[in-house]
Amino acid sequence: MEVNELKFLLKLLGFADYRAELSAFDAFKSEKNKICKALGDRELVEYTSEIATVKISGSGQTVLKDPSQVPITDKELKVLEKISKAAGKIAPSKITSPKAAERDVILEALSDRGLIEAEKSIKRAKAEVWLTKRGIEYLRDDYSPNKGSNPAISLELLGNYLRFLRKTLRVKPEQDYTSLPTVTISDAEVLQIIEKLDRELGTENYLPIFHLRQKLQPPLSRDELEQALYRLEETNKIELSTLAEPRDYTPEQVDAGISQISGGSLFFITLN
Repeated sequence: MEVNELKFLLKLLGFADYRAELSAFDAFKSEKNKICKALGDRELVEYTSEIATVKISGSGQTVLKDPSQVPITDKELKVLEKISKAAGKIAPSKITSPKAAERDVILEALSDRGLIEAEKSIKRAKAEVWLTKRGIEYLRDDYSPNKGSNPAISLELLGNYLRFLRKTLRVKPEQDYTSLPTVTISDAEVLQIIEKLDRELGTENYLPIFHLRQKLQPPLSRDELEQALYRLEETNKIELSTLAEPRDYTPEQVDAGISQISGGSLFFITLN
């Protein structure tokens, strides 16, 4: 993870419900939108978006030839005709009728029905950004600083992170650790889940470990899951292999592999 991306996330932790207006990140200057989008692509944050450009789709062209094929209002049809006259992509601002609010609703409807192809971008006015469930899990369970990195994190950002950890990892004082229910998952059940994920995701017997972590952490800890995988490998139920092309995956997905002392990490699970 880039240093500025980490600082962005730690700053976000300082707001109520880990949600804030993007204008609160003006200290990141021109990079804030780029950082926000990069984190959004990795599903660590979400943000309010708007349609930036549109162009008519093949289905939209078909509807224009015979509007009776699908239920479509007169206003929707007029907007579709306007888009079809553009040589390529067109900005919503070029569609002057109906008014902006109604136009944007129509564009969303046309996009949802596949009649136009819409590209979205971060909302220009009063955009908001918030931490996702995946973002919470990543910061709580998986984030590990790169060796040799010097992020120069301020005490304010560090404080945000510590409060976040205390809140998400807190156990109520009145609870007795010995009385807490324990959830156990057998190695056989882990194997069944690997088989199921491979089928559902179509990974062709090369299941990346991060999918299994998302499914089983919690209730299992990172170390408990890794030990289960080692036991399955020892009994010749699975094979663990390394990743040759890390550029095909996000840094968080790569970090979810099992680090090796010799360098690199085990990344794929293959069923025997």
